[in-house]
Amino acid sequence: MARLGGRNAVFAWFVGIVCAAVVVALAVVALPMFPTASGWFTAAYTEVQRFVDPDAVPVAQPEPSASPLDEGDSLDECRDLYDDAMWASLTWTTGSEMTASAEAPVTSAAALVQALQPQVAMTCVWTSDEGTVSTTVAAVPTDAGAIAAAALPTVGFACDVHDDRMLCTRTDGELRETIEAGSGLWVSTSQDAWHPSAYASRVAASVWDGRED
Repeated sequence: MARLGGRNAVFAWFVGIVCAAVVVALAVVALPMFPTASGWFTAAYTEVQRFVDPDAVPVAQPEPSASPLDEGDSLDECRDLYDDAMWASLTWTTGSEMTASAEAPVTSAAALVQALQPQVAMTCVWTSDEGTVSTTVAAVPTDAGAIAAAALPTVGFACDVHDDRMLCTRTDGELRETIEAGSGLWVSTSQDAWHPSAYASRVAASVWDGRED
């Protein structure tokens, strides 16, 4: 019986060593999956916490996207659209007030806006006792000028090439509209009753000159 017990002890040691080797091998194989599994458990725990108490788990906010005119331009705000003389003229007009936003362009060419989907950098709306002037600066596809020239005459605009960009204009009573596009930029202005001297051309010059700086 003593020798049988000895044989069982040796066998038990052998089995134990084999089992330990198997466990070690499995651990080595599973090790690369540990970070992934940890991520799964963390994500699952977070979702459970958010379900139980939505206010307890902060929701990551996306990084703000860059302005479509950030690359190679010197335009940061509405003030940059106007030379000093024009700025003074606008601000000194009776009842003058300017509002800056990123709203879609104010224009009767709604179908063109829908087609081009301008990425608005700024929309500057002036109101005064004289009337309203709204200007939008945006990024558009590089072929926007050609598209505008083909589409806008059907809605009453006259289009022509001006300084390597397409300029389209429309007048309807006291309403004057301009849309200028070229080099991936869009500048549109709507002047309702208020028509500051050479407004549209001076603003467009500021935009394209600023882009070239």
